[in-house]
Amino acid sequence: MSHVTSFGRATCLALLLFSALAPAADATTVGREQDIVDLKLGQRVQVDDGTCPAGQIKEVRGSKMTDQGVVRTATCVARFGPKSR
Repeated sequence: MSHVTSFGRATCLALLLFSALAPAADATTVGREQDIVDLKLGQRVQVDDGTCPAGQIKEVRGSKMTDQGVVRTATCVARFGPKSR
């Protein structure tokens, strides 16, 4: 029965290593919407410019592809974690 325990430990260790090496899925935060240079389709960027109510932050998304490029949409979403500068 000890081989099952060692297999379980090895699996847990492998999962921990993989999650530590995986890239973070956090949205990028900028101070002004003009600082977003090259927005890609599906990309989300948080803009901390003070235009949203307390506890929220503006999220700009690349929502649609047109002949002129990616169309941006902006909405206020809940702010998670402490405010950073």
